[in-house]
Amino acid sequence: MTGCGRGSSESDKTHQATPPTATSPGALPGEPSPTTSPSPQGFQAQIKKVTAADLRYSWRKGCPVAPSGLRMIEMTYWGMDDKPHAGGRLVVNAKQADELVSVFRRLYDVRYPIARMEPVDAYKGSDFDSIEANNTSAFNCRSATGSGNWSQHAYGLAIDINPCENPYVSASGGVAHKDCVKYKNRSRRDPGVIHDGDRVVKAFARIGWGWGGDWSGVKDYQHFSSSGR
Repeated sequence: MTGCGRGSSESDKTHQATPPTATSPGALPGEPSPTTSPSPQGFQAQIKKVTAADLRYSWRKGCPVAPSGLRMIEMTYWGMDDKPHAGGRLVVNAKQADELVSVFRRLYDVRYPIARMEPVDAYKGSDFDSIEANNTSAFNCRSATGSGNWSQHAYGLAIDINPCENPYVSASGGVAHKDCVKYKNRSRRDPGVIHDGDRVVKAFARIGWGWGGDWSGVKDYQHFSSSGR
C-alpha cells in the first residue's frame, strides 16, 4: 500500500473526546466490575491535527500515510505510580483516533498502568530507544521487524504498550533489551504485564484490533494493530 490515508471531514477537526458520566467504570464482557473507581480527575482526551514539523523524525516523504492522515491524541493515562497523569501523547491514524480514545478511556477506568506515553519523535524516531525508555507509542514510519515491508506503525495502525513489561520475543527466545528479559516469563503478574484474554486484550478486541501475543513463533506482547500483524 502506497496511498496516503485521510480521515473523514468530522475527524479533520480538533475536538474534545469526553467520557460518559458514571460512578464506576464498566466491566468488560465476562469480567466483574473493578474494585476501585476512576480517579476524581477522570479521563480526558483531545484529538488534534499534526503536521510534518510535528513528526520531524518519524515521518518523511514516501511514507504510506501523509501527516494529514494522522492525528495526535493528547490524553490522561494511569501511571505506574498508581496516579493519573495528564499529557500522554499518541500519534495514530486519523480514521481510528476516536475508537482508540475509547480503548484508552477503558484502560484508564480499570487503572491499567502505563509507564510513559509520548511520540517516538522524542527519541529521534528510534524504536530501540523508545523501548529502552519503556515508552508506549504508535506511529513511526518504519519497516516491520525483520521485513522490507511497511510496519503497521507506518500507517498509525499499531500501538506498542509498556514494551519492557511486554517484550518482543524472537522465535529463538531472544529479547533485545536486557532489562526486559525477565518479562519473557509470562506468568509474571507485575503491573503493566499483558496476559491472554485480560482487559487490555479485550479492550482492543472491541475495536477489532489483534494482539502480537497471539502470534505463533515470534511473540510481540507489546503490539496491538488493526490488521493483527
